[in-house]
Amino acid sequence: MAEAAAPIAEIQVGVGTVEANVLIAARELRKVYGEGAAERIVLDGVNLEINAGEMIALIGPSGSGKSTLLHLLGALDTPTSGTIYFHSKALKTLTEEPLAGYRNRAMGFVWQRHHLLPDFTAEENVAMPLLMGGKSRATALEAAAGWLEQVGLGGRGKQRAGELSGGEQQRVAIARALVNQPELLLADEPTGDLDEHNAEAVFDLMQRLHRTHRLTSILATHNRGLADRCDRVLGLEHGALKPLGKSITA
Repeated sequence: MAEAAAPIAEIQVGVGTVEANVLIAARELRKVYGEGAAERIVLDGVNLEINAGEMIALIGPSGSGKSTLLHLLGALDTPTSGTIYFHSKALKTLTEEPLAGYRNRAMGFVWQRHHLLPDFTAEENVAMPLLMGGKSRATALEAAAGWLEQVGLGGRGKQRAGELSGGEQQRVAIARALVNQPELLLADEPTGDLDEHNAEAVFDLMQRLHRTHRLTSILATHNRGLADRCDRVLGLEHGALKPLGKSITA
């Protein structure tokens, strides 16, 4: 597989803000939408530290801010105030090129709805981040085929994404998120649109890939049973984040 492009090196220079084993952290993170009477505080002073190699579950009721927090950690949105650190480097200090490198190569994102291009093949969908990063079509498709093998779809690469089942489509989405070999995987309700059988299978796959590729993973989920299989469970409600113990049946 191809190595990450040069901009990633620029965002891995530590500045001593957090401990060396912490991959991503947030300090006093706030996100506010609207102003005046229409102001809505979604995140209010969130502090977070995720060690390299951890698999973290983020749970909370609908509208609690789980998706917002993941978007901020992935630099898909900007906080109203506060700071996010990746390898001890504050994201807000990055210029556009290394920030784009972070989004495209340092982290991968899996959505609840797969957002695949239905008329493109599974291989073409997985190859998209590599093509956007400047890789040749041949190189990108070769890497995509390898990742489809890893998610159990080695024989389906030439099939259009729109012809695959829901569980298969989410596997393609996972392969697409990991094709650039990111350190950080962010997943927003990755099993939310799947039945119980497929949800278990997709979670098992994500857990295996997490371990095999030594990822750091943060999963937002409503499924407490799946959440309890992660290393830690964090609860988000009323804009605040707090650690939660595993349930008795975990």
